[in-house]
Amino acid sequence: MLPAKVKIVEVGPRDGLQNEKEFVSTKVKVDLVNRLANAGLQNVESASFVSPKWVPQMADGAAVMAGIERRPGTIYSALTPNLRGFEAALEAKTDEIVIFGAASEAFSQKNINCSIAESITRFEPVAKAAKEAGLRVRGSISCALGCPYQGDVPIEAVVDVVQRMKALGCDEIDIADTIGVGTAGRTRDVMAAVSKVFPREQLSGHFHDTYGQAVANIYASLQEGIEIFHASVAGLGGCPYAKGATGNVATEDVIFLLNGLGIETGVDLDQLVEIGDFISRAIGKPSASRVGRALLAKKRDGVAPCV
Repeated sequence: MLPAKVKIVEVGPRDGLQNEKEFVSTKVKVDLVNRLANAGLQNVESASFVSPKWVPQMADGAAVMAGIERRPGTIYSALTPNLRGFEAALEAKTDEIVIFGAASEAFSQKNINCSIAESITRFEPVAKAAKEAGLRVRGSISCALGCPYQGDVPIEAVVDVVQRMKALGCDEIDIADTIGVGTAGRTRDVMAAVSKVFPREQLSGHFHDTYGQAVANIYASLQEGIEIFHASVAGLGGCPYAKGATGNVATEDVIFLLNGLGIETGVDLDQLVEIGDFISRAIGKPSASRVGRALLAKKRDGVAPCV
């Protein structure tokens, strides 16, 4: 039986925008976060406290967090790779910090120049400090369904990293298909396996749509009882490790799926479509959301678009 209710973690303001080459103004970022929260998104990944040298787009994280209007009940998250980033996130009144690791040894070495075990060890003081400060901790596991360097990633490797994240005290753990190669069958197998070592209701699916499989993978995860999913308005974002990657699954497309299944999300799809149009215009790129484009065309022309 499918879940009756699902939480969407909106990652557009951070994961979606971080690779944009042209700097997106702080005002636009603040407006984006506010609009998303007002549309009913319960958790908005709003900033990243990393070195501006590595991710210049996220250099204004503190200003973004200071500028947003905090909506009661909304969780505002930020990526924190180290204690320095955590301290900045704490000062910015972040509700949830996000730490990350990979299920692929090859990806871990290429991406952050250390082993999986070493990467988790680096996060121990960050997770400890967050818990002491009363903050939520979310762990994200990249390449859980495939790696651009080693190819297949054994399910046992994903389970191992989940257990390591659990030991750090993570409140939620993201199973991420970083390059979008996952398929529905493999997704079910992975979700079933990790559900045996970590509470199912605290697991989330983070799917990229490189091969057009993200919505199918979300449905497969729903069949395994997963109740939390990540999505990015207008399909913002992409993976620099996968040529032709179309980025995160679009939030509009996910909400359309869930609405059709009668699953409650609390998210207003009409508002979401307008937000997707707003941010797409702001960065000068077309929306990657099929649902967003279709509903905008219908609204403007008064008829459904032909296919």
